[in-house]
Amino acid sequence: MDEEPPPWPDAPPAPLTHALPLRIAPMNLLAVYTTVSSADAARRMARALVERKLAACAQIGEIESFYSWQGALANEREFRILFKTTEARWPAVEAAIRELHDYELPAIHAVALQHVHAPYGRWIEEGCAP
Repeated sequence: MDEEPPPWPDAPPAPLTHALPLRIAPMNLLAVYTTVSSADAARRMARALVERKLAACAQIGEIESFYSWQGALANEREFRILFKTTEARWPAVEAAIRELHDYELPAIHAVALQHVHAPYGRWIEEGCAP
């Protein structure tokens, strides 16, 4: 049986008849952020969480922060740490950051990661496995 020609010359190709395998269970990955006062404090915290397998990796960057603290405007050099981890490890990650933190009121927040390259996501999951 002959295929009919497309109705117009630049017609898109026919849809694929087979699909790539889909990941059945979604990855529940998090980016957890905190800031600390020094590069040494950032390195200690980053190393500790990765060694404890609470995070697959940690990235440190120097930032400048403006914030209100005790009624005054503060402008400080800080170090932001980004931890890549899993939803399942969140309670232990938060507890470890609080344990190791040098601030009276540490900023600790997590953002769900979406649209993660699957092999990289699996690497994060493996790096955080208890």
